[in-house]
Amino acid sequence: MTAPVPEFPAGFLWGVSASAFQIEGSLTADGRGPSSWDAFTGEEGRVKDGSRADVATDHYRRYREDVALMAELGVGAYRFSVSWSRVLPEGHGRVNDKGLDFYDRLVDELCASGIAPVPTLFHWDTPLALEKEGGWLNRDTAERFAAYASVVAERLADRVPRWITINEPAEVTLLGYGLGEHAPGRRLVFDALPAAHHQLLAHGLGVQALRAAGAREIGIAVSHSPVWTAGDSDEDRAAAELYDTLTNRLFADPILTGAYPAGLGSLLPGPVADDLRTISEPLDWYGINYYNPMLVGAPRPAAASAAETTSAGSSFGGIEIPPDLPFAVRQIDGRERTDFGWPVVPDGLRELLALMRERYGDRLPPLCITENGCSYDDGPDPGTGRVDDARRIAYHDGHVRALHQAMAEGADVRGYFIWSILDNFEWAEGYRQRFGLVHVDYETLVRTPKESFAWYRDLIKSGR
Repeated sequence: MTAPVPEFPAGFLWGVSASAFQIEGSLTADGRGPSSWDAFTGEEGRVKDGSRADVATDHYRRYREDVALMAELGVGAYRFSVSWSRVLPEGHGRVNDKGLDFYDRLVDELCASGIAPVPTLFHWDTPLALEKEGGWLNRDTAERFAAYASVVAERLADRVPRWITINEPAEVTLLGYGLGEHAPGRRLVFDALPAAHHQLLAHGLGVQALRAAGAREIGIAVSHSPVWTAGDSDEDRAAAELYDTLTNRLFADPILTGAYPAGLGSLLPGPVADDLRTISEPLDWYGINYYNPMLVGAPRPAAASAAETTSAGSSFGGIEIPPDLPFAVRQIDGRERTDFGWPVVPDGLRELLALMRERYGDRLPPLCITENGCSYDDGPDPGTGRVDDARRIAYHDGHVRALHQAMAEGADVRGYFIWSILDNFEWAEGYRQRFGLVHVDYETLVRTPKESFAWYRDLIKSGR
């Protein structure tokens, strides 16, 4: 039996997370327009198991059942995302009231259950109509995002205590536009940088729009990883620094300091100096999605052992880095790995939070861990029906302890959200990876709380 988790401050927020495209299903119901991910999953070979998200976990119709599970869990908040094309089928212009009504009902259900709704306005599913006009390579998308933010806030701001503008702009930029492994499937490599700038601009404009509509407690959710250097050479150090710049600082620096890392601003489109004043709109809090550190060095010769390099792990969802890039992501040896192949490094969370404090100092607002989770393919026991996912319990126990240590060292963290409440459609992996505290049978859609659900419930109930 593990020792009790150390005590957290009174009012610390324990939550769970999910996203619209991964759980809602009902992709053509009630006037929803298609998204970039609808189109991407319809292309042969894009999703590893050949599946689609037409049903997903059927949350659009079963949201009351899912909120009841969250109430049983005892969480203080649920971080979900709003499907942009469900609210604005063309991405701008005509509002689909039936789509907006769904989020109205969901927010009411959460509030009635004592769970704070925390909507994310953009979690990767760009309206297809906007994608056809260039998506995040098009500056107009940022303006349209702000208008969309206004529509949602005008309906929900009276009941929503905390908002997230955009989730993981790095992944949209690098996986969607740089490497082509996620929607919209573009392979532009460094020419994808405008997508980063336009998402950041959308964030800043979205903050302004949300505040104008009466929203409060506004933040963003950005993926971050400590970057470890995979060797002692100058080339290794330069590669790790470049990787850190592209995956961490490219997004945090403009938001928190009002400047891009040296040398990057000149590569980005538009009136960058003016845009940075918008991008750096003051935030009430800053969300961090953490999964594992990244071990990065200079590319090896083609003849090097394939075992020396690995996929890019958490930051890129298991995607191979092309060999012609000026860095290589390597295996972190000697660590347990999740079923996704990601190394389990709880202390990396403490290290990351210390790094953020060192790097940004007083410019860093209060923090929230908006995602932390692991994929393990544990199913119900045929005899008992129990889902014994002891590895997931160990994972979260370790990360919660690392978080507590970081806070003892001075990190101002106000909440922790587990990814995810439900097993769901895991993007280009399809249904092959299970992150949920609740097991979902994708044939029957029966929900079965796992042992980790009980562990988290008891942790929350203990007040620790």
